[in-house]
Amino acid sequence: MNLASVRPGPDLVEAGWTEAEYAASGVVHDVPGDREASFATRVAVRRPQAALASGTLVVEWLNVSSGSDAAPDWTYLSDELVRSGHAWAGVSAQYVGVEGGGAAVAVEGAALQGLKGGDPERYGDLSHPGDAFAHGIFTAVARALAAPGADGPLAGITVERVLAIGESQSAYLLTTHVNEVHPTDRFFDGFLIHSRGDVAAPLGEPGRGIDLLAARREGAPTPLRDDLDVPVLVVEAEGDLVGRINYLPARQTDAALLRVWEIAGSAHADHFQIGEFESFLGCPDPVNRGQQAYVLRAALRHLEAWSRGGPAAPGAEPLEIVDGRFVRDDDGNARGGVRTPVVDAPADTVSGEAADGASVICGLFGRTIAWSPEQRAARWASHDDYVAAYTAATDDAISAGFLLAEDRDAILAEAREF
Repeated sequence: MNLASVRPGPDLVEAGWTEAEYAASGVVHDVPGDREASFATRVAVRRPQAALASGTLVVEWLNVSSGSDAAPDWTYLSDELVRSGHAWAGVSAQYVGVEGGGAAVAVEGAALQGLKGGDPERYGDLSHPGDAFAHGIFTAVARALAAPGADGPLAGITVERVLAIGESQSAYLLTTHVNEVHPTDRFFDGFLIHSRGDVAAPLGEPGRGIDLLAARREGAPTPLRDDLDVPVLVVEAEGDLVGRINYLPARQTDAALLRVWEIAGSAHADHFQIGEFESFLGCPDPVNRGQQAYVLRAALRHLEAWSRGGPAAPGAEPLEIVDGRFVRDDDGNARGGVRTPVVDAPADTVSGEAADGASVICGLFGRTIAWSPEQRAARWASHDDYVAAYTAATDDAISAGFLLAEDRDAILAEAREF
């Protein structure tokens, strides 16, 4: 399927799920509707048996920042998707993912061939007309998957809700989708926009991919429109607010159908994503070991219920920033924002910012600053004292709605040893 994660996810076979990939083709229009083009792209589908299905389809705009398709939100959310019975589809919506090209974030040794160059025998018949048509492709594939009928990848499942999700570059594109595409097509029932930056992605041109870096240099801060008709939950890591991602100029407050969560002690990418391959990054410090994965799962849980007419997701205080810098507590962790036990009962400092002089990729992964035995002894009377505080912080975050009870054991297992 060419979407392997470095972090093992749930055992789909044991859970009664299947995974497969398909070619999806058709004719779509650009966003103004002035031009049309044919396309043939790849869609990956992971789905439960019909009896286990919730009726919700979660469609991820696959991320091409490294020069090839990746599914970062599947990695973060797979446990919640599987236990809730939400079918998932990953759409190769962008030109680079299919045809190849440049990378917004260079990773040493990564191929920039796209699907066709990487496996021409399998994907050689795919054809992407350029990112002017990416939004049309994304919606067309999602619409086809959700259409009623006995045949197709989701056969036997009655799709009642369709949610769009995407992280990093994909979040920039979903920002554009919410602002400029959804008001006309009104297909998706909710959006989880994860780690967007200050601007919206450009609409793109035929025959090429978008130049997101140029758009960020030249564009103006772009908040989401204020007349939303479906719920939108924006989740930002601490590391997304300033620096390379720089969401801060576009920061906006909650509204009737908008919630913005800023997670203290989290980075744009983290150890949860990279796992045992951390050493390949060559970062001077251990990468961020925050807990945004569990917050994202809670965000999806709230968004799905909200899209069905349930209560709105809880609101969260923003991270405290003064003169462009985070206000940090005596432990070195950022104040405000969505709180997790690693920042409210710390045994080290988790930061969304890397050390000065770190590479671009290391900057996105933040860092974890170890404490000396003397620092831990000054903070905690004993390890038992620390664990008690960590457990209480976990339960407080569950009660507040920012963590899920089903993840409690996994979160408690992340208490530091000393």
